Amino acid sequence: MSAVSRLSHNKSVMIVAGEASGDIYGAHLVVAIKELDPCIEFFGLGGPEMERVGVRIMYQLSAMAVVGITEIIPKIRYIFRALRELKLVLKVTPPDLLILIDYPGFNLNLAKKAHSLGIPVFYYIPPQVWAWWERRVRKIAKMVDRVAVILPFEKEFYRKHGLKVEYVGHPLLDIYLPKSGEEKIKESLDINHKRIPILGLFPGSRDEEIVRMLPAMIGAAEIICRDYPSLYCILPLASTVREDVAMPLIENAKIDIKIGRLDTKEILKIADLALIASGTATLEAAIMETPMVIVYKVSYLSYILGRFLVKVSNIGLVNLVAGKAIVPELIQGKATAFRLAEEALAILKNETLKKDMKKGLKLVHEQLGQGGAAKKAAHIAGEMMGLY
Repeated sequence: MSAVSRLSHNKSVMIVAGEASGDIYGAHLVVAIKELDPCIEFFGLGGPEMERVGVRIMYQLSAMAVVGITEIIPKIRYIFRALRELKLVLKVTPPDLLILIDYPGFNLNLAKKAHSLGIPVFYYIPPQVWAWWERRVRKIAKMVDRVAVILPFEKEFYRKHGLKVEYVGHPLLDIYLPKSGEEKIKESLDINHKRIPILGLFPGSRDEEIVRMLPAMIGAAEIICRDYPSLYCILPLASTVREDVAMPLIENAKIDIKIGRLDTKEILKIADLALIASGTATLEAAIMETPMVIVYKVSYLSYILGRFLVKVSNIGLVNLVAGKAIVPELIQGKATAFRLAEEALAILKNETLKKDMKKGLKLVHEQLGQGGAAKKAAHIAGEMMGLY
């Protein structure tokens, strides 16, 4: 008798991801769980990737993703409506498992409700409470049954707070890596050998990030172009970003900016340097060993509040995994076009600095695990649903 034929075929899972990266990771996890039991039904909050693999999306993450603390205000009504409805679903038609992916403010509310109803809660990629607002880990310990972490140092942090935790490695290692060589990628973008250096702009996946960070990145590119007149500048726009937000900024630029239609990692593969918003994309750059300058900018009030809550010296995931600053970070007031250009030119003009940075990024890549995060997490989910 096959493993699948022995399983119950009427199980359901609520899965919640409030950001673009979580949507991708959630989709991979759903596929891995369906390999254990293809009849499990999935529903919840997510985006196009989760929808593509068969998740019934009740609320779209594109209307909910925010960066910073005060930036949540314009979306608060929609977020509370989604939270109320998902809580009601938990009560009226309880799933066999609730899977949460990051998005702590929202997801911890859901976890509390699920816990009160006796629904098992699995946090895949828990919030970075080790970096800020550490007391929330006590809430997680009370309401969450199992945790799967994706950064190597997180396991000990959650374990010492009494959680049942496993390190599964980073899911980025399982997501499509470019198969084409650099020359083929350049050819597809019509880049000839004279168009150097190649500068990638990665301002983020939310409209707010585009508004706050893209102008400084474009300004930096304009300054860099003075030293490198043949600079090729490319910007991959995330599917979650509205073109009417980004295009006016691009059209007003004093240099040509190519809008990339390729995968982010393909652009990182050919880029000599990336100007990149703090977040998951910095780890993608590390995997591709692309030199970078990290940028982070939120509203002034969010920044002031964050300074009281943040407990780490670096904010870039690359530097956090490395345990030291291996790439420059420009935060808030320092995230200007001039400072970005200054850091970028220092890297572009110094081969030794560039080589050392690439070595550091390679070590970060090695620390992210050996792959198979989704399959390992799926196994945990299967155990929690009684599939074994």
